[in-house]
Amino acid sequence: MGTHEQFEIEAEQYKEQGNTAFKNSDYDQAVRLYTKAINVTKGENRNLAVYYKNRAAAHLKQQKYQEALEDCDKCLEIVPSDPKALFRRCQALEALGRLEEAYRDATQIFKDDPTNKEIQPVLSRLLPIVQERARQNAQTSNRLESMTKIVFDISQPTDKRETATNNLLVLAREHAGAETMVKTPIVQQIKKLLKVEKNKEIFVTGIRVIGELCKHNEKRTKLILKDAGIPWFLEIIDSEDEKQVNAAEHCMQTILNALSGMENKPDTKPNNELVERNKKHIDTLLSCLVYAVNNRAISGLARDAILELIMRNIHYTQLNWAEQLLDIGGVGRLMECASELEEYKYESAMNITPSTRTIAALCLSRIYENMYYDALREKFMEKIQDFIKDKLLTPDIESKVRVAVAITALLRGPLDVGNAIIGKEGIMEMILVMANTEDELQQKVACECIIAAASKADKAKAIIAKGADILKQLYKSKNDHIRIRALVGLCKLGSSSGNDASVKPFAEGSTLKLAEACRRFLLHPGKDKDIRKWAAEGLSYLTLDAEVKEKLIEDKAALVALVELAKSGDQSALFGVVTTLVNLCNAYDKQEIIPEMVELAKFAKHHIPQEHELDDPDFVTKRVIALGQANVTSALVALSKTESDNSRELISRVFNALCAQQELRGTVVAQGGVRVLMSLALKGTEKGKRQASQALARIGITMNPEVAFPGQRALEVIRPLVNILHPDCSGLENFEALMALCNLAQMSETARQRIIKEGGFAKIEHYMFEDHTHICRAAVQCMCNMSQSEEVSSSSIETVTPAIWKYGVNLLNTIFPYN
Repeated sequence: MGTHEQFEIEAEQYKEQGNTAFKNSDYDQAVRLYTKAINVTKGENRNLAVYYKNRAAAHLKQQKYQEALEDCDKCLEIVPSDPKALFRRCQALEALGRLEEAYRDATQIFKDDPTNKEIQPVLSRLLPIVQERARQNAQTSNRLESMTKIVFDISQPTDKRETATNNLLVLAREHAGAETMVKTPIVQQIKKLLKVEKNKEIFVTGIRVIGELCKHNEKRTKLILKDAGIPWFLEIIDSEDEKQVNAAEHCMQTILNALSGMENKPDTKPNNELVERNKKHIDTLLSCLVYAVNNRAISGLARDAILELIMRNIHYTQLNWAEQLLDIGGVGRLMECASELEEYKYESAMNITPSTRTIAALCLSRIYENMYYDALREKFMEKIQDFIKDKLLTPDIESKVRVAVAITALLRGPLDVGNAIIGKEGIMEMILVMANTEDELQQKVACECIIAAASKADKAKAIIAKGADILKQLYKSKNDHIRIRALVGLCKLGSSSGNDASVKPFAEGSTLKLAEACRRFLLHPGKDKDIRKWAAEGLSYLTLDAEVKEKLIEDKAALVALVELAKSGDQSALFGVVTTLVNLCNAYDKQEIIPEMVELAKFAKHHIPQEHELDDPDFVTKRVIALGQANVTSALVALSKTESDNSRELISRVFNALCAQQELRGTVVAQGGVRVLMSLALKGTEKGKRQASQALARIGITMNPEVAFPGQRALEVIRPLVNILHPDCSGLENFEALMALCNLAQMSETARQRIIKEGGFAKIEHYMFEDHTHICRAAVQCMCNMSQSEEVSSSSIETVTPAIWKYGVNLLNTIFPYN
């Protein structure tokens, strides 16, 4: 027997096993067995068509209609008029809402076999719908024609054209409208219009129309990419107008989402099959973005948008593109952005914003996260070293300045890489020499580098020994930009002991003097935003000292100035403001103190950190309430747009500290905190997500859910709450999540169904048998509300009854304790 015959026999065996699994309703196993039959079949024969057809049937049972459609297509390529494949494709198309195509297949089946009784009810059902759609499409075509006549006629009145463009956007959001539009040369017309359009509203809406046409549709997206071309998208993103840049950035992200199956949601993941199919388009678009990032001609806003697009899509949980970026020289291009200075105003200088270097640092950090094996990390390090070496070999001062700025960016992004570079022989000495020169620009960048380098206590001690005197000398400079940076450097060195009240790196009272100096810079009306940003960073280090916290919280003017700085949304001000707020709230993790370990440390004569008396809970509560009354929520909302997961965690911690105070929860909701918390609870570090989820739970306990979570948010908040019903979370987090879910469960049947869908029912059931009385009570109360759902009441009677008995016994023991 030949190898070919053996493969055929093996395939037939898999098919028979698959048929058996299908009859037993084990559709997952059936799909696996049919796939094995397909894989062992060589060439395109009629048996292969049968395997595809059978797998399509299993996919239909699993409600995987797209996969079923693809298998039917493959079957019909081999046997063009197979009635079963046509019928199954008809079912899949109908489920996907592609009714005209489903009707086409049904008509074909009827033509081939007019006696087929199964297809007749399908035809009867589809015919009136298809006829109605044809009528609507005719109307849509007429509406489109009338609108395009107005939009593309520049002689028409502006208000009329704006209205028509907005109507075009509404039409693009409808499936029928979008399908009709792509059949016309609308993309070419918009492209031509935007070359001459002066009205910004019409210009931006035109970009949004293109984005809507691409939304969730791979086929339309490919057509639009072919018609418009990637260079056009890079052209429209290059603007000084923020609305235009945002619209173009969103449009390009929509294209990447359509080609990869991702969505603009925090927990979204790509469809691997879709990514593989569109790999060429995705690679081309991302490569063009990487090559454009250090283009000297584009605006600073456009550069920031391109950096954000790269950062948002390269992670292994998204398009997994970090390694390709490394291969095409992307790291060097990003380092050029990270080393650029606004002070350089010569002809070939890059246009940057105050946020550009920060975003570039975050982008480098995101890339380094994806260097998941040693050889790749070494390759990343080589690229960084090549950039630094190339600059150091150039004799001019500008190159040395760029090296200092680049190292600062690395210390704020991929910290391990930054520490490795600054630890190399001669680098720190070069920075200190630059700080000691008379050139103000060198002094400025050297100060920033010293501040970033003092990241750990041991490094801070070395810098105190070598550079403290230089920083003190620079603080006497007449240039405020130099003075504030030197001040922040001294602040960071002065706070190197953290919140240990027993250690003082500088003389007693120095931190209060430094804090007062920072306050003056923060409040001075003549100071620009850059100086105020650095003043906030100085306070972020000093507020580890409890005395400084108390001094700052009593200073209402300083708090208002801090909040106003945060409201600007400047990403470079993010760290200073949020870290200061975290310190004021004591919202950082505290290590559990085990008495036995303390005694052991004393015996071994190890230093034991001491907490300041002003960090007692009463003082912390007073500070949190003062922050809430200073409208700090609006500042957190403005800063929450960051892509940095660590910064998002800090924001979550402050929100949770605010929501721990019942009187502030209404203020958090009123100032838009819930929307931000929903995003923070689904994307970021694990600790950050837990903090945001707990904050949402606290809001849901004491406020009416219909007010706190209006509309769709009442359903969206359920997932974060269910996520903290986990053994790794604290008992308090479990209890608060159960209480919030209890309130949501009484709202509506839709909310109860969503809790079941998110896996909450089994978790609530688990906590009903918890030994802790309060957690058990909360779970039983939640289950009582869940029992209003017929699905729950009919399926859980055996589980709920003993738990309620246990709850009743616990309650009686509480009221009548056994003596």
